[in-house]
Amino acid sequence: MQVKETQNEGLKRGYQFTLPAADLAAQVDAKLKEAQPEVEMKGFRKGKVPMALLKKQFGQRVMGDAMQEAIDQAMREHLEKSGDRPALQPKIEMVNGETWKEGDDVVVDVTYEALPAIPEVDLSGVELERLVVKAEDAQVDEALENLAKNAQSFDDKKKGAKAAKDDQIVIDFKGMVDGEAFEGGTAEDYPLVLGSGSFIPGFEDQLIGHKVGDDVEVKVQFPADYGHPALAGKDAVFETKVKAIKAPKAAELDDELAKKFGAESLDALKGQIRERLEAELSGASRQVMKRALLDKLDALVSFELPEALVEAEAGQIAHQLYHEEHPDDHGHNHGEIEPTDEHKKLAERRVRLGLLLAEIGQKAEVTVSDQEMTQAVLRQARQFPGQERAFFEFVQQNPQAQQQLRAPIFEDKVIDHIVEGAKVKDKAVSKEDLEKAIEALDEV
Repeated sequence: MQVKETQNEGLKRGYQFTLPAADLAAQVDAKLKEAQPEVEMKGFRKGKVPMALLKKQFGQRVMGDAMQEAIDQAMREHLEKSGDRPALQPKIEMVNGETWKEGDDVVVDVTYEALPAIPEVDLSGVELERLVVKAEDAQVDEALENLAKNAQSFDDKKKGAKAAKDDQIVIDFKGMVDGEAFEGGTAEDYPLVLGSGSFIPGFEDQLIGHKVGDDVEVKVQFPADYGHPALAGKDAVFETKVKAIKAPKAAELDDELAKKFGAESLDALKGQIRERLEAELSGASRQVMKRALLDKLDALVSFELPEALVEAEAGQIAHQLYHEEHPDDHGHNHGEIEPTDEHKKLAERRVRLGLLLAEIGQKAEVTVSDQEMTQAVLRQARQFPGQERAFFEFVQQNPQAQQQLRAPIFEDKVIDHIVEGAKVKDKAVSKEDLEKAIEALDEV
């Protein structure tokens, strides 16, 4: 294979590969000869099919395979020799593709952008501040009260009492649209907490103030986006009978409550709540410190970036922001979204930091274990209840999906590696101060 350089400007590379016709023919003959002993064809014994007939029958397919293998091999040898690492898949075009015929040389143009050489960065002088927030007793008590509320029971109200918000009522109901009952619109002894929002908007409000034994005609309208198209936007009447009214009773804050949530005692449950709260606060603090670290790294390095990577990242940013600003547009028929200068600036930062972190992680031999990947897949699969197995199979068969799960794990491990070697100073702050710091991240 003959290789001629056609472009070498910045990170852009261009080469022309030429595979002489004689070399291609020799490879085809070698492949056919190798396969000949196993070929069976009518009128010939196994392994005795003449070469001329093999060429006629299989020559074109074998030639295509030989051509592709030759180009792939030449590409591997070129990258190994040059040391280039393409930023994206190289673009390969056959120069004489439309006019090529057997006996002609195969001429291929190869173009790509090489990843830049990442400058050595001295991380020993990096100084960081870690915000430390301890969970206050009031926060623990509030979380404990919420648990007690979730574990609440309901006791019958006094005879003649009226139903109020947060009460649980037991009802029979029959729903009708245009005077006819509809499927799923009838139930008996149905427990409903008023104010829970579990029924159609307006339904629960119309039961407030009624007593046991009351017959109530509840009139509502199904939402326009209701799950059942036949009912969407329709007016409905529910013939409803109130059979019981129960007032909420919060669970007692004692050891019995703790046992319901898997703790041995109330003190043990408080300890678990405190650990969970502080883990959440620690996670938020890490976000603040990570942003500060990335800002410092961004200021430490400067190198040429592959245009293709920046353009792809800017397009992704523009697309994501469009859907955040237009949450009702779930499709992709919005036409092309042109990235702004601000999008491109953010894309340059992300690409630069991504390449830098990848280089640091590689030199530090940071890896993502199979166990970490499995945990990541499990976490993601929980977002698709009932389809976990299908999601697992999708990830197993999709290298891009695997990379999307692996990348953030790798980045976090590289960040941890840098933090371990940095000068980190802890600063005790209030929860409110931490929340302000988190809000400031979104403003940048």
